[in-house]
Amino acid sequence: MKYMLLIAADPQVYQQYSEAELGEQMGEYNAFTERIAASGELVAGEELKDVTSATTVRIRDGVRTLTDGPFAEAREQIGGFYIVDVASLDRALELAAELPEARHGSVEVRPVMVRD
Repeated sequence: MKYMLLIAADPQVYQQYSEAELGEQMGEYNAFTERIAASGELVAGEELKDVTSATTVRIRDGVRTLTDGPFAEAREQIGGFYIVDVASLDRALELAAELPEARHGSVEVRPVMVRD
């Protein structure tokens, strides 16, 4: 079954990191990615650009409006994702717990909708 691991963080936390700390965390992400690619569980994964580059689209009464930035103000913002193909929700949760962001941000685990 496929699951999306949505990685959310408070950008202000990263502003407090030293270059060495940022490098260490990126090393953890790279090792995680290599590990799940080698196991065959990785479907896709990407880091997202800063939320300030986002555009939100809304259609109301047939009129399209565009807003710079995210839909809602939130301290934590989605910064990246993985899609994994694993045997169970338990395995998806195990993988989510391995991500560095699980220690100070959050990782939302969601099943990917399968249409018949």
